[in-house]
This record gives sequence, structure tokens and C-alpha cells, in this order.
Amino acid sequence: MQEFTPNRRALLLAVAGASFGIGAAQATGVDPGMTIITPPDKIPWQPLYNFPPGMAEQAAMIGAIGDPGQYFVLIRWHPGYMSAPHFYETERLCVVLSGTWYVASGEDFAPEATVPVRAGSFVRRVALTPHYDGVPKKVSEPAIIAITGMGPIHYHLTDPSKPGWREA
Repeated sequence: MQEFTPNRRALLLAVAGASFGIGAAQATGVDPGMTIITPPDKIPWQPLYNFPPGMAEQAAMIGAIGDPGQYFVLIRWHPGYMSAPHFYETERLCVVLSGTWYVASGEDFAPEATVPVRAGSFVRRVALTPHYDGVPKKVSEPAIIAITGMGPIHYHLTDPSKPGWREA
């Protein structure tokens, strides 16, 4: 008779199944009706606002920034471009997922005054405060930022006579 030696995963599944009244078969895998996975190559990137192609993209993952309620969007800034100074009427919570994002506060666009924010960092954008951000051309890779907040957002340029983006 062969002796059965469970591995750690099997043991954890058995304990979980016994604890929650489910079998091991139900504890494994992903039910797409319960857990929705979007692989990187399926993220729905679209141009950011009305910026020229190649500057920045956004991907609405949940909700929409123009609709009431919570939204979750990804923003990808390419090197050499930044937003113009602007503000929102609602707070935004941001996490840098990859690359380095350069941020600054204030109404005057001064890309040399931006602060580098590395992947894994959290940035809270306080409502009604002017700011700008992006990735200067001296950087070799884009930055991807996850942003959530309550919509609808209202994007206000501090100088509406100029475009919403800048070369940096």
C-alpha cells in the first residue's frame, strides 16, 4: 500500500474546504462570474482626453469618470509629455503601478520643479487644488498610474486659453 503525503496546497485546500463547507474542487480556479481578470494585453487603452496620439492613454476599468459614482481608471504617460496645470472638483487617489510619475502642485507650469514618484507610491490629489504631472523626455519608460475617485469629475485648466498638455 502506497502512503499518501499531502503537499502544502492540498492541505490548505482541505482545511479551507472543511472550514467553509466546500470541496477542494470548488476552492480552486476562478469563476469568471465572481472574479474578472483582465490581462495586460486586453486593457482597453484609449487616447487621454483630446491629447494628440502618443502622449498619454487612459483605460476605464470600472465606472466612468463622467458618471456619478466610483471610477477606477489607468493612465499611461509617455516620456516627453505632461498635463497642463489643472484641478478637479473631487479628490483623486493614485497609485503608481510602473515607471516613475513626475508630479507638482501649483498653477505655474515648471517641469523642472516636479517630484519623481516611483512605482508603489501613493499620491492623494486634494479636490480643488491645481497640479500637473507626466513624464519628462529624459526618462526612458512610460509611467502607469491607477486612479480612483468619485465621479463625475470636472477637469478645469488653470489657463483655459492653452491646451491641456505640455511637452516636457
